[in-house]
Amino acid sequence: MGYEIDLGRAGEAAAGLDLVELLATRLLVQGNSGSGKSHLLRRLLEQSAGLVQQVVIDPEGDFVSLSDRYGHVVVEADGDDAALQAIAARVREHRVSAVLSLEGLDPEGQMRAAAAFLGGLFDAEREHWYPVLVVVDEAQLFAPAAAGEVSDEARRLSLGAMTNLMCRGRKRGLAGIIATQRLAKLAKNVAAEASNFLMGRTFLDIDMARAADLLGMERRQAETFRDLPRGRFVGLGPALSRRPLTIAVGPTETVSRGAGPGLMPLPEPSADIRALVLAAPAEAPLRPLAPRPKPRAPAGDVLVQLASYRPPVREDLPEPEPLDPAEREAAMADILEAVLADADAATCTPATLYQDFTVRCRARQVRGEAMSLPEFRRRLALARAGLAGGEAEGPDWERAQAMAEALPDDLAGLFLLVARAALAGAPCPSDAVLAAAYGTSSAGRARRVLAYLEERGAVVIRRDLRGAPILAVPALGAETAPGEPDPSAVPARRRLRS
Repeated sequence: MGYEIDLGRAGEAAAGLDLVELLATRLLVQGNSGSGKSHLLRRLLEQSAGLVQQVVIDPEGDFVSLSDRYGHVVVEADGDDAALQAIAARVREHRVSAVLSLEGLDPEGQMRAAAAFLGGLFDAEREHWYPVLVVVDEAQLFAPAAAGEVSDEARRLSLGAMTNLMCRGRKRGLAGIIATQRLAKLAKNVAAEASNFLMGRTFLDIDMARAADLLGMERRQAETFRDLPRGRFVGLGPALSRRPLTIAVGPTETVSRGAGPGLMPLPEPSADIRALVLAAPAEAPLRPLAPRPKPRAPAGDVLVQLASYRPPVREDLPEPEPLDPAEREAAMADILEAVLADADAATCTPATLYQDFTVRCRARQVRGEAMSLPEFRRRLALARAGLAGGEAEGPDWERAQAMAEALPDDLAGLFLLVARAALAGAPCPSDAVLAAAYGTSSAGRARRVLAYLEERGAVVIRRDLRGAPILAVPALGAETAPGEPDPSAVPARRRLRS
């Protein structure tokens, strides 16, 4: 059984969109600025608000008005990536519709925040894989076809999150709806995963040709996209129509905060206009031209709101005695060890393991101030490197820990493992040991991470004449002993002699 969303009119008939089919086949919307893309997305969100959970990635803050009418939680992206990931996980857990407002961030900050939030939605626990529409406006910003002015790392994170949403999100209940001004600027592997299309007014030849190809139209029909009025789209797909269908999008109940005003006459000029403009009041500051938007809770406060519900506590039950600091530290160490002992811990993200850790702490009634996510990441890195007990001491080890703090969180454990082996003169760790320290089962990924550390100057990789790997840490003046030789790395003349 399908649920029809009323998009508007197709000639004299109603134009509907099958919501159940949309959840399985995804949607791509394209149109130049002013073609009505945001109006179309708003109509779709309003019509389906009571039927399915919704998450909107909003780069301009246009969709925050949905919160007043439909109760969407507005998440301001002013926290760190870990906070956004935790918020996204709780959004899925509690089935809360949310709008991630990226207004005020620079392009690179928008890409990183969107990647963190989408990653939190994607990495949610399996029991929280409820169906959710994930709407990404201006998708070419988060999945660009070519490198721009942002860093390669930000582009990689954002493009990877968008690819996961469109390519692998269906099994996790995520139905991607992406809107872009130009198909040519959108990464092809992201656009190719959509099976439903709504194409609006377009002027550039390359975009008209791609739109015609996606809709199964002949090239000579591509010129019709230039003549589409605002708010009209040509749709095709299993959730829309089996043949290209021109749809006039219906009205919406909410309006965009960024809607442009209409024309209005200028005021009559006066003789003292110059004095009015240039002379500021002596006593009171200048009043703003428009009322400032109501301040919203930062990401940390929203996280608290999402997690604030607790079942009622019986007052007749005795309050558990608080643990002393030593017992509490030992309990948290045992819980961390139990978390890492899980069979799937090596493939889980630190945010997911942190959720498991906090739940286990509540189950064991470990009271007191909760461990922060950055502190948990640091302890997780030490535990994966086999250093949870702090057996390595001395000034050189303190320098190694300081170097690890300057590295990304997911690389700290692997680096500390190498540093410990180098300071002790132990054999070079194998690829399997390095992979476990990085939190993966792929030896190839561990080798790529080592190459990245070498590019940053943290380690140096070399081999002896037998092909045995040696890892050096230049800043510590130490290196490991040779590890197990790699036959493929032995020089050819040596292999011939043997």
